[in-house]
Amino acid sequence: MQDEIQSAQVIAEHYEKVFAEFGDTFRGADWPVEADLIKRYEVMLGVIPKDVVGQSTTLLDFGCGSAQLKDHLIKTKRDWIQYSGMDVSESCIKTASEKHPDCQFYCNNILTDKPSVPPFDYIVMNGVLTEKLSLSQEEMLQFTEKLLPRVFEMCGKGMAFNVMSKIVDWERNDLFHLSMDRMAELVGRKLSRHFVVRHDYGLYEYTVYVFRTPNS
Repeated sequence: MQDEIQSAQVIAEHYEKVFAEFGDTFRGADWPVEADLIKRYEVMLGVIPKDVVGQSTTLLDFGCGSAQLKDHLIKTKRDWIQYSGMDVSESCIKTASEKHPDCQFYCNNILTDKPSVPPFDYIVMNGVLTEKLSLSQEEMLQFTEKLLPRVFEMCGKGMAFNVMSKIVDWERNDLFHLSMDRMAELVGRKLSRHFVVRHDYGLYEYTVYVFRTPNS
């Protein structure tokens, strides 16, 4: 577990540095193109089935940063989604709480302490597992294998996360490109057999929806 905690620290320190430099912007969340980030938000929110849209639904934004997803929910008038955020960064959580005092935010590292939180209907993890930075592929994979089950424990119905695709012209050494068969083995073995892979939205990544029960 110590190796995974060190890996989490490497990633957390990187995002702290980027946020300190660029602030509450898409670049402060380490995304290069704002339009692509909006597309990711919509894909992440797609984990919520259409037949419950408009009904009161709880959502945890894991790795929420400065809660820019909440900003998006407000802009798109999704007030039926009860948003909460969790991040290891105190500065990000401080900014998020100041912007949205009506929301619940948690500053926790779930690899070292188990937060006391209510169950959430859905959890999204946007960008938490896309960058490996200076970590090796195996270190990042071990971190992913430890993190995903911890996050899924807090989820009552479904979870979404994204990683970089291996169906690309070339792979960046600082990004986490994970093959779909390795991902499927990990998710099916440690989380749930009920999952959907989305590779249809034009970015060099894919998003996985994982559900507690089968979708009909």
